[in-house]
Amino acid sequence: MLYFSISLVLYKIKKEEARALLNVFPGHESVRIFVINNSPTDTLKYIFQDSRINYIHNPSNPGFGAAHNIAIKKAIELGAKYHFIINPDIEISEDVFTPMINFMEANPEVGMMMPKILNTDGSTQNLPKLLPHPFWIFRRKLKKIDPFGGQFIDKYELRSVPKNQIYNVPILSGCFTVLRLEAIKEVGMYDENFFMYFEDFDLSRRMHQKYKTVYFPEAKVTHGYEGGANKSFKLFKIFVQSMITYFNKWGWFFDKERKRFNDETLAQFK
Repeated sequence: MLYFSISLVLYKIKKEEARALLNVFPGHESVRIFVINNSPTDTLKYIFQDSRINYIHNPSNPGFGAAHNIAIKKAIELGAKYHFIINPDIEISEDVFTPMINFMEANPEVGMMMPKILNTDGSTQNLPKLLPHPFWIFRRKLKKIDPFGGQFIDKYELRSVPKNQIYNVPILSGCFTVLRLEAIKEVGMYDENFFMYFEDFDLSRRMHQKYKTVYFPEAKVTHGYEGGANKSFKLFKIFVQSMITYFNKWGWFFDKERKRFNDETLAQFK
């Protein structure tokens, strides 16, 4: 029986970068790895020759979530129990798969989980979050010119919570996530109305309605955070479109569930 699976979505990466990704894959034999190449040209297919890898060229580029859904569907068909979503800018220096799966096995109420995410300098990225209010998104983008933004961001990103504490939180980052596939069958896969950005917020929120969505710092990976939407007008436009899609779906200013989930999250730390 296939125990767990992994998917990576690639877009216009260089061959040497693709070769480096082979170091991310675990040594486990009972794993299936799906590499979805959303690039317009297929120059990488001869790199991913490992027998555990299912390489798929997908030049239509339907987006981050839609591409991962291809892999999730195949993983479910193959009988995998857990599925890892991994960004190509993730670096793994130790076995994170075994401790994360062991925790999920011991805690069947957990449907989704992320490890501690480190910057390349070893500092911690503040990626677990409360459910956002629309004003919070803009305030975070304007944090460099908002003199009163520090306290707000500390709360939104839970920065005062001890970095080594395991806790249940409604928003997990999609850069490295493990999904319980039985839970995915219940809550659904990524919403393909999101091309990129906020699809992880949406899936995490739907999972949080029925399962625990856990920050698990006993495992850690390094993430080369790019912040593309802060540097590219094209990506910023996609970011805003996805934000509108998210709040149109869940509510802009009137969202009782947002307040309840956030209050329950903060109550863990009192």
